[in-house]
Amino acid sequence: MIRVGLGRDIHRLVPGRRFLAGGVAIPAESGEAGHSDADVLIHAIIDALLGAAGIGDCGEFFPSNDPDYLDADSKMLLGIAWNRIQESGWNLVNLDCVITCEEPKILPYREAIRESLATLLGVDTSAIFVKGKTNEGCDSTGAGTAVEALALCLLENHEH
Repeated sequence: MIRVGLGRDIHRLVPGRRFLAGGVAIPAESGEAGHSDADVLIHAIIDALLGAAGIGDCGEFFPSNDPDYLDADSKMLLGIAWNRIQESGWNLVNLDCVITCEEPKILPYREAIRESLATLLGVDTSAIFVKGKTNEGCDSTGAGTAVEALALCLLENHEH
């Protein structure tokens, strides 16, 4: 059996926070606001993976009003979700991601992000791709006050 999962997340950008993408800190004037460390890409990936496996979503697993997840490392959250997904018999075929922001530029960090995600998910980097886009001045992302991530994954399960 194969299943596709789609994840999306958006965070406001604020001064004084780190800009994180896929577990990689990228130099920037502003970073994502959020209850956890607010890694927008990892949050979108968690949603995609959990959705494809049919077992929940990021907010259900890690509620933003739960003090246990205050300033939580999103890499740890991904590990918890991914372990649960693998226990259900699912394996990752591929993951395709888009990060939309005006600044910072993602391209110079793409390979580091791919390597980080591959390590976290225990797959080869060839199974993961990341693209950086801008919104050409449209909406809050285009105005530089937010960052958005989309993730699409394909999972397979030979037990079903």
